[in-house]
Formats: sequence, C-alpha cells, structure tokens
Amino acid sequence: MNKTIRYKELRVFAEEIRVKTLQTFAHIGFGHIGGAMSIVEAVALLYGEFLRCDPKNPNWPERDKLVISKGHAGPTVYATLAMKGFFPEAMLRELNQGGGRLPSHTDRNKTPGIDMTTGSLGQGLSAGCGIALGDRMDGRDANTFVFLGDGELDEGQNWEAFLFANQQKLSNLIAIVDVNGQQLDGYTKDVMDLGDVEQKLAAFGWHVESCDGHDIPALYKAFSNALAWTEGPSAVVMHTKKGHGCSFAEGILSNHHINFKPEQMEEALEKANRVLDEARNALRK
Repeated sequence: MNKTIRYKELRVFAEEIRVKTLQTFAHIGFGHIGGAMSIVEAVALLYGEFLRCDPKNPNWPERDKLVISKGHAGPTVYATLAMKGFFPEAMLRELNQGGGRLPSHTDRNKTPGIDMTTGSLGQGLSAGCGIALGDRMDGRDANTFVFLGDGELDEGQNWEAFLFANQQKLSNLIAIVDVNGQQLDGYTKDVMDLGDVEQKLAAFGWHVESCDGHDIPALYKAFSNALAWTEGPSAVVMHTKKGHGCSFAEGILSNHHINFKPEQMEEALEKANRVLDEARNALRK
C-alpha cells in the first residue's frame, strides 16, 4: 500500500464526513457542533481503515465495537454511518427530531450501527470494558474503541475503568481521548485541570499514543501502534481543536452546543466544501 496515497484518500473521506455532518446540522439550526467536529479525522480513520464492521449486518457478532462515550458527538458518527450504507442518507434529517432515529446522544436501540447508548458522561469506558471482556471470554477476535472527551474525564468512574482495564489486560480495548481543552461550561484547565493526560494514563498501566488529532498520518500511526500493543489496553490521546473546520464554531468557548443562523451555516459549508475540493485535487496529483 502506498501510504502517501492512502493518507490523501483518508483526508478526502474526513472532509466528506465534515461536510455531511454540517449538512446534517443545517436544517435544525442548533446542535453539539464543537465536540462533533473535533473527532472527524479519527472517525474517518476508524471507518475508513481500522474498524471491522458490516453495514449489511450491523449486529454481526464478530465486528469491532465503537462506544461514543461523549455521546453528543453522535452527529459525526451518524453522517459516517449513512455514508457507509448502514441506513439511507435521507434519515440524517431525523437528527434531534421528536420520534426520530437519530437522537442528540447516541442510542443503540434507535440507530443502526450504534453499539452502545451513551450521553451520560463518564459511563462509556466502563461499558467498553465490559464489551471487550465479553468478546475475549467468548473467543471473539474483536476490538472495542471508546471515544472519551477530556472534560468527561472529570468523572471518577472513568478512573475505576482505567484501573479495571489494566488489571484485566484488555488488549482489545482502545480508548480515544479527545483533548480539545474545553467542556460544556469552560476550559478544562479552569473547571478541573487534568494536567498531563498521557502521564496519568501511563501511570494507570495503559500503553499511550499521543498525536495531533487532525493530522491524518500521525493519527494513522497512533492507531496502528495502539492496535499492535498486546500486553494490555491502549489509549490514543489526540489533541484537537473543538469545532475544527466549522467557521462559526471553531475556537470559541461557547461551541459545545450552539445555535446558528442559516447564513452562518452557508458560509461554513462553502468553506468546508472548498477544503474538500482541495483534498480531492491533492489526491488526483
């Protein structure tokens, strides 16, 4: 495989996801844009390269599982699932609609391709531990990936789960920690300073990979190294910008859940589509 070409292909996929996610938000005028945008590249790498799944059989027992513990980032995953064929893209218009199948936080009982109901922050890693342990006990060669937000790490239950995963040597468990420096009501350093996340996880016995969460080659290497580690659980600590790639949300403090005007989204989509075109042109060269 030519890695340079593959990285360009995955960059195109990431920008396609970003555009589709913004389009999904566009018709409702509000949403959890900040945390959804910051995980786009990681989701692109999972569904483009590393996560084994079958859109025609979402409940395939041997599949890898994905737990979106920061469940409010679901719109990015919804857009990706639709693009991969888990459900028709027309269903994306059900985002945040009463009675719809795409709730604000992910729900395994409503959405094909969602493996765990999440949104009550701090509980997803514990569920991921149980899924990974269950797969191992049943002899399945399957990995479990868990997306965590840095603000979410304020919840003590996470640290019990970190200890448990190391105690059980869950080498089929990969935590993806989105360190964007913000949470619902402020900067993480002001609300509850986490300090050095990498050092903390290493102290809990985890193998740790650290990278820029918007850098495709760096993320690819981090995921590859995490999956290659067989002595216990691994964490990919990715440093990101909340709202990345959305012109009216990137870099502002109030972007956790944000209202926007149609003209703001039009501008954001214009810029996102321009970046997508640049990625496609780079791939053709």
